[in-house]
Amino acid sequence: MSRLVIIGSGPAGYTAALYAARADLAPIVYEGLQPGGQLTITTEVENFPGFPEGVVGPDLMDRMKRQVERFGAECRPGFIQKVDFGRRPFVLDDGDQQIEADAVIVATGASAQLLKVPGEDHLMGYGVSACATCDAAFFRNVHVAVVGGGDSAMEEGTYLTKFASKVTIIHRREEFRASKIMLKRAQENPKIEFLLNTVVEEMLGHDDKRRLRALKLRDTVTNEVSEMAIDGCFVAIGHKPNTDVFKGQLDMDEKGYLKLGHGTRTNVEGVFAAGDVADAEYRQAITAAGTGCMAALEAERWLAAR
Repeated sequence: MSRLVIIGSGPAGYTAALYAARADLAPIVYEGLQPGGQLTITTEVENFPGFPEGVVGPDLMDRMKRQVERFGAECRPGFIQKVDFGRRPFVLDDGDQQIEADAVIVATGASAQLLKVPGEDHLMGYGVSACATCDAAFFRNVHVAVVGGGDSAMEEGTYLTKFASKVTIIHRREEFRASKIMLKRAQENPKIEFLLNTVVEEMLGHDDKRRLRALKLRDTVTNEVSEMAIDGCFVAIGHKPNTDVFKGQLDMDEKGYLKLGHGTRTNVEGVFAAGDVADAEYRQAITAAGTGCMAALEAERWLAAR
């Protein structure tokens, strides 16, 4: 039995745990399949306040974890496989045991959809990224590629032109899913060029160092294979919120992001949500941490009122 269970780690989950632990709620944190969240696959983080020289993503998350444990939060490996929010207390199943909770904070985040081509995992954070807002500043005055054909790809490509000397948007078709206004903005940008009817088959690194050097491409019309030298590649084919376990119990939009009422409250009283699991727009570590704080404060007040 626990007064508060936090499902997920990352900036949202750990910040929620920090505030809850300092409020003597003794929260239990299920860290999920990727303890620390998406920042654990990020090399350098320069836009998190308090680190003027920057900080390595895994180091930042390790510091957060040690901080919450210092105040009494219990961090558990693994993830919640089933939930029953129709009972009180709530019942959560981690595959080995069931745990009852008076309140729950969902901080399971969202996962960038990747191409799943050879070299992508190995070079993630070393020239390959899924977040231009996070990493664009590392690619000043160089040639970068953006893979995708939706609004995300157009937005990422346009943003990257503030830093890169040239941006090539690679799309597997001639038609775009992007809205007309976003597409027009990208097409009118002199730094952006388009490579259509093309897919990325492999991401190639340098032989002597872990760094992206080129993309192996295939023309979908002619099947011709070529290689394009590149300094950075941003995969922009969308994100998928990690909400499958909550389907049928928590309200979601058409993409699976949790719908929130006032503050961080879900449609189930006593269940709150923080971070990218309910944020399809900003997806930043600092905004996730902020909503983690909000969720913990709201959960504390809700528990106190009961």
